[in-house]
Amino acid sequence: MISVLQRVREARVDVDGQTVGAIGQGLLVLVCAERDDTEAEADRLLAKLLKLRIFSDDAGKMNKSVQDVGGGLLLVSQFTLAADTAGGNRPSFTQAAAPDEGRRLYDYVVARARTLHPVVATGQFAADMQVHLINDGPVTIPLRMAPVVQ
Repeated sequence: MISVLQRVREARVDVDGQTVGAIGQGLLVLVCAERDDTEAEADRLLAKLLKLRIFSDDAGKMNKSVQDVGGGLLLVSQFTLAADTAGGNRPSFTQAAAPDEGRRLYDYVVARARTLHPVVATGQFAADMQVHLINDGPVTIPLRMAPVVQ
């Protein structure tokens, strides 16, 4: 799974002029399931998101997690993170999971997040979304959870 997380002061997702998900301080996370991803990669991604120490402590050091600061998670599906731009000027998305599988894994991440964290909001899968945010820092971090080799 691929994700890009942004530490935000606030963020929201609008669809057709209506806000479908919003948080105050926390993490905006763009999430993309790739072919061959499973719940194992989703679990590892979520564990990392919740424990990553990228919020400031009293000394101004990035030493606290989203859980430590009581921040929200805004999870937004974003298949274009799987773009391959190596072969020309039009991106290829062949590494992205098929839409049904992408939705299943995104829904899995959201459901698991809601069992592990008190404030979870979402975008709308496969919708034309407008994402609004105030990036804090700015702090933007790409994360990739490679498939577990068995």
